[in-house]
Amino acid sequence: MVTKPAKPATPAQPARPAPDTSRRSERSRRAIYEAALSLVAEAGYPKTTIEGIAARAGVGKQTIYRWWGSKADVLLEAFLDLGEQAAEAAGHVPYTLPDTGDLAADLKAVLRATVDELLDPRFEAPARALSAEGLVNEPLGREFVTRLLEPQLQLYVDRLRSAQRDGQIRPEIDPRIALELFVSPLAQRWLQYTGPISYDYTDTLVDYALYGLAPR
Repeated sequence: MVTKPAKPATPAQPARPAPDTSRRSERSRRAIYEAALSLVAEAGYPKTTIEGIAARAGVGKQTIYRWWGSKADVLLEAFLDLGEQAAEAAGHVPYTLPDTGDLAADLKAVLRATVDELLDPRFEAPARALSAEGLVNEPLGREFVTRLLEPQLQLYVDRLRSAQRDGQIRPEIDPRIALELFVSPLAQRWLQYTGPISYDYTDTLVDYALYGLAPR
């Protein structure tokens, strides 16, 4: 009986690396952020839908609903991410206020940066949408305040307290009330279109807030 020679063993093929699901998820998440922000800017908040966001991002609706409960939730996270990305691109640490020892200069610098952001179409459309929706959507309004506004306002409080320790403002001043002298007028003018916002305007707010209206 003649036996056939055994075939040489086929070299083992290198195993393909498993797909990196975390990278795929991050790409999808970023595409969803970009889609939500662009749709709100183009069509407005009422006409922005989960279906529209999913279609533009190239993902299924189930992907969005796996991470967020509503389009408002998507937009809020996208807006927070936009702010962090912009700060990093500018070489700034997100959510910080300068403390150079000159309170007026520090406040003017921060408010000028705020003017730039409020006038930037990338920020303006989602910011207006979230502000308006937060008035009628109480859970979203609370989350908008908790996750975005309060952390920013706390930075002003911390900077004013630092100025108190340095003797630049009176020790009995309540920083949480004092910050509203320059933050709230800017927000109202921007939200209600009661007048233009500019560097000159915010510089004047700081001067009025720090030095008062009464003659010296």
